[in-house]
Amino acid sequence: MSIHNDTPARAVETRPAPDENGIIEEYPIVDPGVEEHIDRFSDADDRAGDRAARQVLFCFALVPLLALAFVVSYFWPGFDKMIVDFGPIHSNAQHLAMGGFLGFAVLLIGVGAIQWAREIMVDAEMVEERHPATSSAEDRAAALAEVDKGIEESGISRRKVLGTSLAGAIGVTALAPLVMLLDAGPWPLPSKRRETIERTIWDAGTPAEPIYLVNDVTRSRIRAADMEIGQLINGEPENLWNYHGTDFQTEKAKAAIIVVRMDPNSIKVPERRQDWHVGGILAYSKICTHVGCPISLWEQQTHHLLCPCHQSTFDLGDAGKVVFGPAARALPQLPITVDDEGYLIARSDFTAPVGPSYFERDLYPDDKGE
Repeated sequence: MSIHNDTPARAVETRPAPDENGIIEEYPIVDPGVEEHIDRFSDADDRAGDRAARQVLFCFALVPLLALAFVVSYFWPGFDKMIVDFGPIHSNAQHLAMGGFLGFAVLLIGVGAIQWAREIMVDAEMVEERHPATSSAEDRAAALAEVDKGIEESGISRRKVLGTSLAGAIGVTALAPLVMLLDAGPWPLPSKRRETIERTIWDAGTPAEPIYLVNDVTRSRIRAADMEIGQLINGEPENLWNYHGTDFQTEKAKAAIIVVRMDPNSIKVPERRQDWHVGGILAYSKICTHVGCPISLWEQQTHHLLCPCHQSTFDLGDAGKVVFGPAARALPQLPITVDDEGYLIARSDFTAPVGPSYFERDLYPDDKGE
């Protein structure tokens, strides 16, 4: 009598053999391996690959046009005054156009790059085993080799126009927003500096209509005969009150002066400045050449003018030269004379820019008190 067991035999479970360190690596599922590679349509058909390349090129080619439209919308006359009302959109037309053009330019760069990667770059599956965190010299060399391989497989070597168009698209898009730097202020060209920070309203005088020196509080004209030795008056040009608002403040900050009278026998006047004073009456800029503080602390005996901010000290009896402190330049002097009635008038504007130094500023003989 034979006995039969219909129960199927259990499969014998096998465990992987330990590695050289005695560690057994087990995985939750069996490694299925790399799936069968199926060529893309653009790989199997050259015409499809060329079509994909044209699509990428089209995206990149539109980017410079959008960047140009961005610049045009920035400079278009009156565009910043237009308002767009469309459903929930209520916006400045210029802002909307600039944002739209630049946004679509960046979008097309991204779309072109994705299409390039999906349809043109090499499509091959690869398996890479895990490796230690530290890379050996051989691994680093291999990584660089992979970079070179990636460049080769990207298709740039076969279709160089794609790389050129991508670089051009990114470059033009990055440069387009630079036009907004124009809003940071006027370019400090020599001509612009001469028209703005290097001139004051003292230069508006003519022989027929000179600019009078007036007291900055009473606005009364200053008569030379009324000033005493050792006296200091804070002054302004008489035409200052023709300006209003921010223009008034700007011109006042540049044109402010101090008028002092000293004994002509106790001061040193450079040869080229002999006709810049009237009987020991001199006019200097009130703005310190260090950081632009207004100064009027006057020492009668020493002829020194002290800046309260950082203690720069100027000798008004010696062409405004610096005798102490961090200031590096002498105070600019305003050439003055008198009219037929003895009132002080300006001969010209300052012969050197007033106020603190700036990067583009040129050097003048006045800076050394010459």
